[in-house]
Amino acid sequence: MSIQAIKGVKDILPQDMPVWQYLEATARKLFEDYGFTEIRVPVFEYTELFARSIGASTDIVEKEMYTFEDRDGRKITLRPEGTAGVVRAFIEHKLYADAQLTKLYYLGPMFRHERPQKGRYRQFYQIGVEALGLDHPHVDIEVLAMLHTLFTRLGIGGLSLQINSLGDGECRGAYRDALKQYLSAKLPTLCADCQRRYETNPLRVLDCKVDADKFTDSPVMLDYLCDPCKSHFETVEQGLRTLGIPFEVNKRLVRGLDYYTRTTFELVMGHMGAQNTVAAGGRYDGLVKEIGGPATPGIGFALGVERAISLMDTRNVVFPRPALFIAALGPDAVALALPLVHHLKSSGIPVETDYTGASLKSQMKKADKSGAGHTLIIGEQEMKSGIAVLRNMQTKEQAEIAMKNIEEELKKRTMRPS
Repeated sequence: MSIQAIKGVKDILPQDMPVWQYLEATARKLFEDYGFTEIRVPVFEYTELFARSIGASTDIVEKEMYTFEDRDGRKITLRPEGTAGVVRAFIEHKLYADAQLTKLYYLGPMFRHERPQKGRYRQFYQIGVEALGLDHPHVDIEVLAMLHTLFTRLGIGGLSLQINSLGDGECRGAYRDALKQYLSAKLPTLCADCQRRYETNPLRVLDCKVDADKFTDSPVMLDYLCDPCKSHFETVEQGLRTLGIPFEVNKRLVRGLDYYTRTTFELVMGHMGAQNTVAAGGRYDGLVKEIGGPATPGIGFALGVERAISLMDTRNVVFPRPALFIAALGPDAVALALPLVHHLKSSGIPVETDYTGASLKSQMKKADKSGAGHTLIIGEQEMKSGIAVLRNMQTKEQAEIAMKNIEEELKKRTMRPS
C-alpha cells in the first residue's frame, strides 16, 4: 500500500502555485507600501508561550494544539497562530528599541488538530501583520484600511467588515460581572466546556460553537466601555467612514483568543456558512507584557490563505509558460541544443526542450502542451544548411534563422511572458 498524506493536510501542486504566488506577492507589495517589513519565526515554540498568550481556556489550547515533548522533556507545540511567535521575537530581540512603531508581517503554515472539513485543514497557511508600539486609534484605522485594500486588489468582493470593542482592564471587570449574572440562569443547559469557562473566563462562553444561539440577549461590552475605550472605538468608526470603508458594528463579536482588547474585527463572507470568516484580528495591548516584555500596545490581523484563494478572481494571475520550445530531432541536434538551452535560460529567456530526440510530430505536441510562444526546430537538414526554423505557435507563421546568429535572433524575437 502506498504512503499517502496525513488526513487533514494537502499538497500544493505546481498548477496551483501561480495563484498562491500572486496572492503572496500582492500582500507583500501592499504591506511594504504601508511600511511593514517581513519577519520569519519558527513553526514550533515552547508550549507555555501559547498557553500564556492565547489563553489556557481557549479551544485552541485545550483541544487543538499539536503538542509533544522533545528529547529534553520540554513541551513543544507546532504554532496554531502567528501573533504569539512574532511577539516573542519582538521581545527577545528588543525590536521595541528600534522605533516607536514596529510594523511586521509574516506568512507561513499553522497547525491545529481540528476535524478536517471543506476549507479547514490541520496544516493551513496564514498571512498576517502586527503593528506594535502605539495605542492610537489611527493605527487601528490604518490596519483596517490595509486589510480592506488587500481584498480589493485580490478581486474578492461580497465581504462584510464587522467590528466591536472588547474594552480593557478598566471596564471589562464590570462587564464580566454582568455577563456571569446573565449566564448563571442558563448554566444548567450549557455544554460542559461552557460550564467550566463560566468560572475561568465567561467571555469565552459567548464564543461557544454549540450554544451560541442561546446568547442573543446577553449583555454587550459596548454598554460597559469606560470613557477612553468608548472614545477610541468612536474614533475608529469615524475614521473608517472618512476613508469610505464600509463596516458594521457587531456587538456580540468575541474573538477566540484571550489576548484581545479594545478594537476587534472580522472580515466575513455571507455565503460560506459556519466557516465564513476570511480574516480577523484586533488590538492586544497587554500581550507583550503578559509574555515578559515591556508594556507595549499592539494590533494585527491574519487571513486564511486557502479561504482567500477560494474566493479570488484569478483572471489577473499569469500562469508561467516558456517563451521557446526547442524541438531537437536526433542525437546530434540534441547535443547542439544543450549549450543553447543553457545560454538562453541564463540570459533570461525561459526555454524548454525534449532531450530524447523524438520525432517532429511528437515534439510539436509537447511544444503545444507547454504553452510556448515559439518553437525552434533543429533537425538533420537544418544542421546541414546552417538554417533553423522558428515557428510562432499562435499564428503558425515560420521564419528561417541562421544558426550562427541564433542566440541574437531569438533574443530579438522571443521575450519573457509579461
